[in-house]
Formats: sequence, structure tokens, C-alpha cells
Amino acid sequence: MSPLAFFRIKRLNQVHRTLLNADPVKTLIKEVAIASGFRQLGQLSRDYQKMFGELPSETLRSHKNHAKSFPARKIIAPQPNVANEMASEVLDGLLQKPKRIAPKYFYDQRGSALFDTITKLDEYYIPRIEQHIFSLFKRDICEEIGTARTIIEPGAGSCEKIKWLLPDISPAAYVPMDISESHLRENAAKLGLAYPGLIVDPRVCDHTNDTMLDIKLPGSSPVFFYPGSSIGNFEPEAVIDFMRKLRVMMGSGGGLLIGVDTKKNSEVLHTAYNDPKGVTAAFNINVLHHLNHLLGGNLKPDYFEHVAFYNENCGRIEMHLRCVKSHIAHIAGMDLEFSVGELINTEYSYKYHPQEFSALAQRAGLRMKRLWQDKQRYFSVMYFLPALLTV
Repeated sequence: MSPLAFFRIKRLNQVHRTLLNADPVKTLIKEVAIASGFRQLGQLSRDYQKMFGELPSETLRSHKNHAKSFPARKIIAPQPNVANEMASEVLDGLLQKPKRIAPKYFYDQRGSALFDTITKLDEYYIPRIEQHIFSLFKRDICEEIGTARTIIEPGAGSCEKIKWLLPDISPAAYVPMDISESHLRENAAKLGLAYPGLIVDPRVCDHTNDTMLDIKLPGSSPVFFYPGSSIGNFEPEAVIDFMRKLRVMMGSGGGLLIGVDTKKNSEVLHTAYNDPKGVTAAFNINVLHHLNHLLGGNLKPDYFEHVAFYNENCGRIEMHLRCVKSHIAHIAGMDLEFSVGELINTEYSYKYHPQEFSALAQRAGLRMKRLWQDKQRYFSVMYFLPALLTV
């Protein structure tokens, strides 16, 4: 890809983000375009349409009347388009150096099934130890949560872990959230059949962005349930942002029950992400199949191999796809070059000592009430309550 194409895509993304958040009373299309580096409205219209669809109708009418200059006319912000937002996000990541793909794109139906298989592997210690903690301290955990609460589980996937708390907590409603619609609805239906008195209200959404904030939830002061080690996929500052969202949604009487993987021997961590059966490798490579399906691409899964290692300095597992054959692939309307040895980062999984994670939560307006761990301290289950928000 030429430098010119790279910067044009970046400018278009800037325009799109600005329009999505624009104040229709105060924002001028002229100001948006010039600030993003465009001087010809016609070029902006054509390029924008290729990536995101048509510009707002008010802007297009202005363009027809003033083809040679930017009109000083107030705009109407476009409504978000999920497919176009997805294309923009994926291209943003693949145009970075090094290239990146967000881990949420692991989870199509096959990816979700592969992850369920990973959780049953002997090498992947997290589910086994986490379930042991819940079994050992179930009474304490349920007493902290209380009964008749609305339980919200972002990234619920197979809806299996909520069973660790049922029927003891007798929730008023259970709201599983996941990006994979078919997987979520299938498993939410199974849960409803297994627990006939339980209100199951599945929500298809991406809990890693602000769309979760727009969802109207049953009841007030919910308790969020975020088991596993998914919080490790966020950069530390993003952990704070995510927990701030939960803090806002839970109000003054809610809570957060969360699983956090701890720092430990690097060999244990390496083996957990490099299983000899190759299930984790298949899960990692499947993200390319998923993106091809979502965005009409021809990324070459056979031209990549799985790489995972523990970065001790950063306290995180890094998972990548390494290119083994130079090639050009097409995705979301763009041709991208891949060189031998080039890495695409697909996941970071940060590990935290309990006091490290508690300090992040405190910055998000949460205070730790309880901590439960296994004897080896390989994993933490933590319960947080609302506190004053801090800067």
C-alpha cells in the first residue's frame, strides 16, 4: 500500500469518527473536511462512500449545489453502520505497524466452539482453577452478591459459568452479552430450559465499546459478572475505561465479580497458550477466516502460523500470527501487503497481582470488597463495590 493510500484511509476514518460524534447545531462540514486534510468535497464524497456509504444527505445536497467549494452549512451526523464501523476498525488495525486485529474477532461460531475446546485442555489451567475457586468459596461469593439481583455477563459466550452461582443467587434476571449472535442465542435458550424459573435476556452487542452503554437493562444496580481472564485482553488504561463504564451502569448499589489471571512462572503461561494439540493455533488462525466472511476478503490463513510467548517485562502473554509467505491480500476494499516474518498481533493477555488490579479498579471508581484465590495463587476472583470516581 502506498503512503498516499495509507494517509487517505486515516483521514477518512478521522472524518467518519467526527461525523458520528458531531453536534448538528455547531459542526460545519467545511471545518470537518479541512481539519481532516480534504480540499475537494467531491473527492471526500467518493472516498467516504467506498468505505462507509454515503455522506449525510444534508451534506450531499450541499455538494450538488456547490460542487467546487465547501459550503458553510451545518451537518446532520450519520447513524452508525455496524458493517462500516467494523471495516474501519479492521483496516485501522491492519494499517498499523505492527499490524493488529482486535481479539473480539476470534469469536464467530467456529471460534467460539474452538475456545470452548481450549477451556477443556489440561494445559489451559484457567477454567479448571477458576471453577475450583468458585466451588470452594461458593457460599461466600453468593452471600456477597445477594439474591434477586440482575446479573449481567459481558462476553458470556456459552453461558456456562453463571451455572456456578445458580440456583443459590436466584437472580431477578440474567443478561448475557456477546458479539457472536448465533452462539449466544443458542446457549441462552439452553440455559432457560435448564432453569425454567430464570429470566434470561440475551443481548447481542460488543461490550468492548460504548454500545453497551446504550442498552436498557432490567432492574437497577446490577451486578456484573466477568469471569475467566478476558479483562487481560485490555491494555491497562483500557481496563480502567471499561470498568468506569460498568461503574456508571451499576449505579450506587451494584457490584462487579471478576476473574483475573495472575503473574506466575513463565513456563506455565507459555504452555497454556501453545498446547500440543494445536487447538489454540487453530483458534488464532480462524480469525482470518472470520474476517474474510465478515468483510468479503481473501486473507490467506495458510500463509500464517501461530506464535505465542510471555513478555515478562510487560507482564503479558502476546499472541500473534506470523506470515510465512509474502503475498498481497484483499480485505474491506483494500489491498494489503504481508511480508515473510511479519507479525499480526491478535491478543495481549495481561496478568496481574491482586494489588495491581485493585489499583486499576480504584481509578475506575471501584473498591475491592473480597478476594478469593487458589492455594498456588494462580488465579484471582475479586468482588468490587462502587466507590467515588477519581480522575
